[in-house]
Amino acid sequence: MKTLFESVRVGRYTLQNRLVMAPMTRSRAQFDGTPGELAQAYYAQRASVGLIVTEGTQPSADGQGYLSTPGIYTDAHVAGWKTIADAVHGQGGRLFIQLMHAGRMSHPDNTPHHRAGVAPSAIAPGTGMFTAKGMQDIPVPRALSTEEVRQTVRDFAFAARRVIEAGADGVEIHGANAYLIQQFLASSANTRDDEYGGSIENRARFAIEVATAIAREIGADRTAIRLSPSTTLWGIDEGEQGPALYRYLVAELDKLGLAYLHIAHQGNEALLAEIRERWTGTLILNRAGRPREQVGADAAAGIADLEAYGTMVLANPDFVERIKTNAPMNEARREGFFGGTAQFYTDYPTLNEAVVG
Repeated sequence: MKTLFESVRVGRYTLQNRLVMAPMTRSRAQFDGTPGELAQAYYAQRASVGLIVTEGTQPSADGQGYLSTPGIYTDAHVAGWKTIADAVHGQGGRLFIQLMHAGRMSHPDNTPHHRAGVAPSAIAPGTGMFTAKGMQDIPVPRALSTEEVRQTVRDFAFAARRVIEAGADGVEIHGANAYLIQQFLASSANTRDDEYGGSIENRARFAIEVATAIAREIGADRTAIRLSPSTTLWGIDEGEQGPALYRYLVAELDKLGLAYLHIAHQGNEALLAEIRERWTGTLILNRAGRPREQVGADAAAGIADLEAYGTMVLANPDFVERIKTNAPMNEARREGFFGGTAQFYTDYPTLNEAVVG
């Protein structure tokens, strides 16, 4: 039986435990996409988990969707992330930067070039997005040409190289939660008639090409991917072929020898079992809203090799110690999730600080 507190080999690294900080957008980057001044402290505070996966980080100007999210494609971005990687390493932790291309989940007011988002097809998600002017409807995106799709693959590979230049340990590709890669997977967002649309193999092609390009650039053992099979966020519908698509996609990704597969579980236990069967490498599982008493259950049962947690880690910089000692948890404050100052970002107390206080 696997225990959460034993070390584990993931890619080229040995992690100190099987607990993972899930990626969480915090919207505190500078206007140019350089990580905010407090990000170094935020991540270093949580370095006792086996692996930190950062907030979604755009690989290009076209990849930005939300207000004040970080990038990793300019020298300033690299310098900013290097201070974070150094701080996490100084605390004994490991850091993978999540590369997130928002695709159609974007508003021109939030991007440096103020252009509409790009996507597999010119289909709007049918939802709004917060901007500096408040909530606005997301406009219809521009459909990428076939050559632009290939260039986007190259953009991901370039950003991955920059991740390593910044001193981070690896890359997690964001293929989940209704962003660009999942937009290619979903028939509701992808009506293309070239090699990136139509059949299961064609809709999975972009995800596989991105993973392959990044693995070639930085090594498969520093490359990972996150998927969220069956999600229905923001107009995403993978249709009746959804399970078959993921059976195919996971089997193809497994051939690459990636560091890990990270599943944002949506509740389809049968599909999760099929994915586990087809994925021969390390699997990280994130069950949103998993209760405290279930922490460790998936690792113990062999359903996952590591378990990822979001808001509990956000609100508890000493999350690992609290799990070990069965200590009470700080409550996550939603008003501090996106944007703002140190409040509800870097000021959540540790157990020691709570005792002193």
